Amino acid sequence: MAGHSKWSQIKRKKGANDKKRSAIISKHIRALTNAVRSGGSGDPAGNLALKNAIAAAKADTVPVDNIENAIKRAAGASEGATEYKEIVYEGYGQGGTAILIETLTDNVNRTVGEVRSVFNKKGGNMGNSGSVAWQFDKKGIIQLSKNSPEAQEAAIELGAEDIEENEDGTLTVYTARADLFTVSEGLSGAGFDVTEASLQNIPQNTVALSSEDAEKLMVLIEALEDLDDVQTVTSNADFSALEE
Repeated sequence: MAGHSKWSQIKRKKGANDKKRSAIISKHIRALTNAVRSGGSGDPAGNLALKNAIAAAKADTVPVDNIENAIKRAAGASEGATEYKEIVYEGYGQGGTAILIETLTDNVNRTVGEVRSVFNKKGGNMGNSGSVAWQFDKKGIIQLSKNSPEAQEAAIELGAEDIEENEDGTLTVYTARADLFTVSEGLSGAGFDVTEASLQNIPQNTVALSSEDAEKLMVLIEALEDLDDVQTVTSNADFSALEE
């Protein structure tokens, strides 16, 4: 998959995020709630956004009770309940790298102010709508803890668009956005260990950084991810310099 290599480097912040269980669960609950309300149904069979949100939550080991309760609450919410808007912010990091920030917010003024503040404090620049989004493609990403011929074959049979063997022995599976839930659930049902399933903005090409710029960019990305309203942060940076 041209331009989509070094997934582990693009996503190297995930390990640190996994230690912040409370924050991660909170973000998934918000995503599930929004998926129910925006999709008009608490039944994943007829709500693609909810299907994908469930797959992502399960992959991050969000307890099943939390998932089910969030869906029930959202489906039964009365008028006046908190409504979230999906807002995407764009900007530039060290070395001219492109950054996309996906948020779910009930207060746009608060969120844009917080995002802008992080860019200003951490050496980045906030861009206008459309300034960098064209450099990314939306794909379903499924991470398996172990690569094997059987896993690869199962992924392709389930409808994966592409697969990538990683140096650490894991397997990354790429799907169309509409197929994320089907492929993820199919792999889990077949006994393969799915450690991540989410819709991600995949860069068409990556930008190599010096070790200094890579470290500064990681600080910027971490600060953005720590904001309550931020769901995902994606850059087109190649962090190879941090591996050397």
